[in-house]
Amino acid sequence: MLGWQQFAASQEGRMMTLLQHAYANTPLPAGREHDTSDPGAPRIERELFAYQDLQTELDIELETLWTYMNQKVRPSFNPSLLAQFGTWQDDIDEAASSAALPIKYVVLGSRFPGVFSLGGDLDLFAAHIRNGDREALRRYGHACVGILHRNMLSLNQPIVTIALVEGDALGGGFEALLSFNVVIAERGTKFGLPETLFGLFPGMGAHCFLSRRLGAARAEQMILSGRTYTAEELYDLGIVHGLADPGQGRAEVEAYIRQNRRRHAGHCAIYEASRAVHPLELTELQAVVDLWADAALRLSETDLKLMRRLVNAQTRLLGT
Repeated sequence: MLGWQQFAASQEGRMMTLLQHAYANTPLPAGREHDTSDPGAPRIERELFAYQDLQTELDIELETLWTYMNQKVRPSFNPSLLAQFGTWQDDIDEAASSAALPIKYVVLGSRFPGVFSLGGDLDLFAAHIRNGDREALRRYGHACVGILHRNMLSLNQPIVTIALVEGDALGGGFEALLSFNVVIAERGTKFGLPETLFGLFPGMGAHCFLSRRLGAARAEQMILSGRTYTAEELYDLGIVHGLADPGQGRAEVEAYIRQNRRRHAGHCAIYEASRAVHPLELTELQAVVDLWADAALRLSETDLKLMRRLVNAQTRLLGT
């Protein structure tokens, strides 16, 4: 992790402090896809699990698909990465439905040193806000929650989803983790929802997921605080399910799978039952996105400048 000097006595200083700890293959067969928007469209040859910013490998012994975000730019959920995640989910669904690949576990991690994800594309947000483009904000948010909702449902397949957190998860990065069945994090990693520091709130699932896990009052407290939480703190809250020593995250995930693979069917049934007891419809997530878009358009120029400084600070510290 890289250290840096904190700004003093300002909201900008609080915002920057949130980031001080944040920066620290088996070949897969070819597949076929077609344009689902046009049932009559011709099928197009395309290799399954081949993307620009996602690295995949299949562990046949553990029946596990390992996937790592590997962006060459600021590690955030920009539109390009969101599109790749959509295709990734389609590929998993196709492989599992056809039994073409033995996938019982799907693991998502990050190759970016010290960072799982910094969350939303703040540059894009600021541009849409300045243009007063509510529909563009909604489209982005709906794309995000569509991916998270599908992940929460395990793609309607008998799959256990696991998040491997070897670096810090902020904003949408933290929200994304809440859609996984299992979260295994290395000790010392940090989690935070910084949006309130520039006048916004996390609109891509945090409220919905945290309220179901912690209760509405505790969820609001976490969102409003703007503070960072350690992996150990979230383990005590039940949000992180397993802790690993630094550098041992993947080994811990492998150990978890080996220990639980004989109970795989039972675990899938338990997660399905949990979703039935505490259902979360896509329309609820989308409604919160719409509220988020409205709130974003009410941000002041000062708020947007704080957002810009946050992006600049992240860029400098990450060296991207």
